[in-house]
Amino acid sequence: MLLGFAAAGATASDPAKTVGPNACAECHKEEAEAWKGTHHFKTFRELPRDTKANEIADKMGVRRIKSDNLCKSCHFTTQQKTNREEPIAGISCESCHSAGQDWIKVHSGFSGKTVLFESKAEEKERWKLSDSKGMIRPRSFYLLAKNCYGCHVVPQEDLVNKGGHKSGSDFELVSWSQGEVRHNTWYSKGRENVAASAARRRMLYLVGLGVELETALRGIGRAKVRWLYAFEMAKRADRARKQLAAAAQAAPGVPEIAEIIKFSKSAGLRLNNERRLTAAADGVSQQLVLITEKYDGSTMTGLDSLIPGPDKYKGTARKPPN
Repeated sequence: MLLGFAAAGATASDPAKTVGPNACAECHKEEAEAWKGTHHFKTFRELPRDTKANEIADKMGVRRIKSDNLCKSCHFTTQQKTNREEPIAGISCESCHSAGQDWIKVHSGFSGKTVLFESKAEEKERWKLSDSKGMIRPRSFYLLAKNCYGCHVVPQEDLVNKGGHKSGSDFELVSWSQGEVRHNTWYSKGRENVAASAARRRMLYLVGLGVELETALRGIGRAKVRWLYAFEMAKRADRARKQLAAAAQAAPGVPEIAEIIKFSKSAGLRLNNERRLTAAADGVSQQLVLITEKYDGSTMTGLDSLIPGPDKYKGTARKPPN
């Protein structure tokens, strides 16, 4: 079940099913406060006033940044309002965890009891049902990474070649997820914003590299012009392959990494090669899903020397008030 969904790619947010960040903040108050200190939150007000953003919009024929799907899909959370889709926030909860209409009540229901009296079996069943209704939880490394890289690697060729948009961020999943966007306060009841464990960091690092490679392969496959976008996607794919080769040596007990590299080399990084590049990306996707199903990172200690440390984290994680 997961394999088919993952291979098709995660869907971050459906405007018709978006409930908005306030619905999440009813229970996740500390997480919401952490979000309010991030660039993800600030983009709602700042992006439409940004000079460079407006220059790109002009080149792309976009009259209002908050009205055009070209911008809305990555920079805002959009909700269906009667007969139109309206941006209601910047990049928010549902941008990462998926639109919540179908799963939010299941997720927060505690099986009809309170969190103190729900049995482990009931909790497990509740999470299973939430997953089946589309919730993307923190343990879903692959789907979370797909949502991150789906925007941090620009999915639209003309935005780069015509609009002058950067081809993507200098993005790495550990350093970006452990910086300003970290909001891991639930299990400490808001007392601390807990850093990811060593095992989780290994999974974030490995799956992130794999998704970057997959995303770049698909980008090259879609590219129509031998110009900047295609060149940048090829650079990303080549860099990710080299980093994964180092990871394969560092974690020889994970043979799926070598399979990922093999798939990625089964198609040339060139134009007019979409069928083979898509097949290669699909193969990478399948191996990444296998990794998330078979491993939890505890046996991948060899990766530790490759993973960026706290000095590389993007921004500072919020500390909850005492």
